[in-house]
Amino acid sequence: MKSPDVLFVCVHNAGRSQMAKAFFNIEAKQAGLRLVADSAGTFPAMRVHPEVLAVMHEIGIGLSAATGKLLTDDLLTGEPRIITMGCSVDSEACPALRLDAVVDWGLPDPKGKSLAHVREIRDEIHQRVKLLIAEMAVSADVGRPGLVTRST
Repeated sequence: MKSPDVLFVCVHNAGRSQMAKAFFNIEAKQAGLRLVADSAGTFPAMRVHPEVLAVMHEIGIGLSAATGKLLTDDLLTGEPRIITMGCSVDSEACPALRLDAVVDWGLPDPKGKSLAHVREIRDEIHQRVKLLIAEMAVSADVGRPGLVTRST
């Protein structure tokens, strides 16, 4: 697998970053872009939060096979764009503290929230991902067939 172009990072890699990764990879593929996202956490959970599974399933995206992945230096090779999802879970474990040049989306943690609230978080992530892809699509390394892509 090629190094990710975007790395979505949060503490547990069990909610926001998993949704962002799924949306990014779907949207990039639909747009014909050869861009890939991955996700990770500083203290990854064993599985995606049940409320996140539920709201993603509602829109036809299955995350039941997804598991938390530890943020490692290997994931940072290739210099991906790093987006942290917010540090509301545990500020001491916040991935932004160990990374340089990150963008923090500052989204609330969906764990334990009502399905209505998790839907709002999901929809906000989806909108931000669409904007991110639009921004990346106009850059020189978009990865469309026939255009130069960033080497990995």
